[in-house]
Amino acid sequence: MQLNPDAVSIAEALDAERQAGTVRGPLHGIPFLVKDNIASKDKMETTAGSWALVGSVVPRDSHVVHRLREAGAVLLGKATLSEWADMRSNDYSEGYSGRGGQCRNAYNFTVNPGGSSSGSGVSISTNQVPFALGTETDGSVINPAERNNIVGIKPTVGLTSRAGVIPESLHQDTVGTFGKTVRDATYALDAIYGVDSRDNQTAAQKGKTPTGGYAQFLTDKSALKGAVFGLPWMSFWQYNDAAQNAQLMELLELIESAGATIINGTELPHYKEIVDPEGWNWDYGTSRGYPNQSEYSYVKVDFYNNIKDYLAELNNTNIRSLEDIVQYNIDNAGSEGGLPGVNPAFASGQDGFLASLATKGVMNETYWQALAYCQRTSREEGIDAALRYQGRNITALLAPPDFAPSVEIAAQAGYPVVTLPAGINEDSHMPYGLALFGTAFSEATLIKYASAIEDLQLSSQTPWKRSLPTWSGYLERNIPVN
Repeated sequence: MQLNPDAVSIAEALDAERQAGTVRGPLHGIPFLVKDNIASKDKMETTAGSWALVGSVVPRDSHVVHRLREAGAVLLGKATLSEWADMRSNDYSEGYSGRGGQCRNAYNFTVNPGGSSSGSGVSISTNQVPFALGTETDGSVINPAERNNIVGIKPTVGLTSRAGVIPESLHQDTVGTFGKTVRDATYALDAIYGVDSRDNQTAAQKGKTPTGGYAQFLTDKSALKGAVFGLPWMSFWQYNDAAQNAQLMELLELIESAGATIINGTELPHYKEIVDPEGWNWDYGTSRGYPNQSEYSYVKVDFYNNIKDYLAELNNTNIRSLEDIVQYNIDNAGSEGGLPGVNPAFASGQDGFLASLATKGVMNETYWQALAYCQRTSREEGIDAALRYQGRNITALLAPPDFAPSVEIAAQAGYPVVTLPAGINEDSHMPYGLALFGTAFSEATLIKYASAIEDLQLSSQTPWKRSLPTWSGYLERNIPVN
């Protein structure tokens, strides 16, 4: 999206520090990108990919960028994304924004690169930077990670500050990390997590995070001996692509051969109500006639209120509300697709914004019922229940993140997920992953066992691990992507 014009001078200053004997940590002098909805107070823009925010000035660095600068990392630039982090439209081209154009997947140019943190994922798979930051409300870290054959860590809501991040829903928004390895993604997480007075949700982590950070839990394949993983087959796996499942089963057999136990049937009690067999659908409750059971019922209200609060802090802009954004998109329909059918990347125009606008931010009975329902059925009567299968303490759940509703449930819970590269589809050339799910603030456990599985993959002859991009369809320029 945009390069930092000061990156070289910053890197030279950090090199001088190192030569003088000062090393801030493992990220000293290491370049990184952040998604273009994460604020940086420098010569770059923060626009969520929209022309509407070009020229606006943020009041300060986002907390996560500030922490990375302190750690000695070099902000190389802003990564492209699905505009407004997929909030603006319900029928759109994943990875497209008015300002950034269409982000392409290096494994298959015709297929969507995952989103909404599209550029963050692609930047790692194409070796542009060792790590990057993205954000997730529902799938926007894990989806681009698995579709780009890299590691993604989506933290518990409240582990990483959202201060200075263009918001959607404070119930589900979180800042996550991308890397080619679990170690790279974990080093980035160690730099950014912690309590921040500008984000009250981060107070929830007190007493629940390890002294000394998460890198200390990185391990090898020997840690798999005695581990117990749950396989929620009916909840997620039965709906996943059969050919992909066959390959993933070979990887699971390899994990068992290293001494782990995998228990099938560790189901989420309400999976028949909360998992759409057809794929990702954050308005699944409404589509069944129950808006008070729909994630979208509260996310669209949250967005209306949260975006107004964010815009209020900006300087040098007339965009102060969702109403202003909607009108800008109409006035600039050619570039921003504010009307249906004008821009092929935004086939439905801005119907997501219009749905949010219609709520006027009112937290009515449907809002509170939907929030309570989604959190209950994804938390204590969801992932937590599956982790306590038949009274056992399951280490983590294993899920196929390419079946997006699996990640959707973890998003509603606000619980952490780590995804690992697991193979390539022979026909589409597209990667897919294997995800580890845990309860709130269980990042240490997930990182430990993700790194153990990764070591097992790399030390064996299995083909079910990360491989380099294939650049299939590199001459194609289709919009929307498939």
